Amino acid sequence: MTIEEMVTQARVAMEEISGYDQEQVDKMLYVISKAVFEQAEPLAKLAIEETRLGRLDHKIGKNQGMATNIFASLKDKASVDVIREIPEEGLVEIAHPVGVIGSVTPTTNPTITPLGNGLMALKGKNAMIVSPHPRSKKTTKETIELMREALVSVGAPRDLLQVIEEPSIELSQGLMQSVDLIVATGGPGLVKSAYSSGHPAYGVGPGNVQAILDRDFDVEVAAELSVIGRSFDNGIVCACQQSLIYPQEKETEVFEALSQKQAAVITDKEDLAKLRNTLFIDGRANPDMIGQDPKIIADAAGVEIPADSQIIAVKVDAVGKSELFCKEKMAPVLALKSYDTFEEAVGFAKENLLLEGAGHSAGLFSQTKEHQIYAGEVLPVSRVVVNQPTIDAGGSPANGLNPTVSLGCGSWGNNIISENLTYTHLINISRVALPIQPKHDGKPWD
Repeated sequence: MTIEEMVTQARVAMEEISGYDQEQVDKMLYVISKAVFEQAEPLAKLAIEETRLGRLDHKIGKNQGMATNIFASLKDKASVDVIREIPEEGLVEIAHPVGVIGSVTPTTNPTITPLGNGLMALKGKNAMIVSPHPRSKKTTKETIELMREALVSVGAPRDLLQVIEEPSIELSQGLMQSVDLIVATGGPGLVKSAYSSGHPAYGVGPGNVQAILDRDFDVEVAAELSVIGRSFDNGIVCACQQSLIYPQEKETEVFEALSQKQAAVITDKEDLAKLRNTLFIDGRANPDMIGQDPKIIADAAGVEIPADSQIIAVKVDAVGKSELFCKEKMAPVLALKSYDTFEEAVGFAKENLLLEGAGHSAGLFSQTKEHQIYAGEVLPVSRVVVNQPTIDAGGSPANGLNPTVSLGCGSWGNNIISENLTYTHLINISRVALPIQPKHDGKPWD
């Protein structure tokens, strides 16, 4: 089937639900979320088998977490017909679909990206066509098939959701040139293609999430949160913590706490060099090490670590372009850097972000509000996640960020939004403007 035929089917399906009310729309979201939640483990196993990336237990949790979190964030929101009235402004807001959405998805998240984008698309009565990464096409196809069957179970047309079964660069580009709006999740080349398609597009920027440990925060808790944030799905999630910047005088305490939380702390210069040369080739990430278990990485480098290590933590003496470990590492490897003053710590984090990952997210373990605000003022990021695992930058029941699979990075990351993508980005809004009493007499400067 050609892209043009798929788009035509999507438009026909959209017309079939054009009269749906809010209850019918939310019913579609409910059955889709439930279907993926119930099949979280088989989908995770298929992803591991197909991509050879990440951890099975984390992929199961990721599939379940996104199914519940995104649905919960959308279920009570108005997205059909009149969605808001503002009497004092004389405004009535009415929602409209943007049309057929093209979703280009990565090999790192073959289930949750089509799920999350699909829920947000359907919330606004749009259709969506997915172009999966070739390396994860089976998992994405199975995910979409589950979602399509769920639609049919409530009488909705299955062609609201479709997938390119044999993806290619040419078909992805054809999709982007044929749809009404694009959500591109992937590398800078993909995002640039989306922006050059002639259609509106939401892209994402690379992650390189820096985290700072303040002097007033419990070291053991910070170590636990850092291991969670770095180990998640073996580090392939863009919001995974990449560094821990800690007070110099607490180095021994920090290293011991990390070791107790199953981090293999490496300080030996020769071992550090071996790991650096294994993780990077000519300054770029070694594809063979992406998403692999810590023991596999250590064995490849010829470095001894405990067999049950959740992450490898490497001590560095430099930041920014002087140290490869300060780049994004799509593997469970955490850079450790000491600081003297809090301002210096924020400066280190900023330098690493300007090397790679500007606009994405940062983490902060601190009880001091002034430091929390200072980090938000100085760091070039769209999210500062405080006293949580940095993976919660993608939205969590325990914070106010929109649960999402697409984290906008603002102009820092060459993106149009500096927030988490949600359904409001995938609807058009008509504003009916009624007359009100004038707000000023024509001379507001008096």
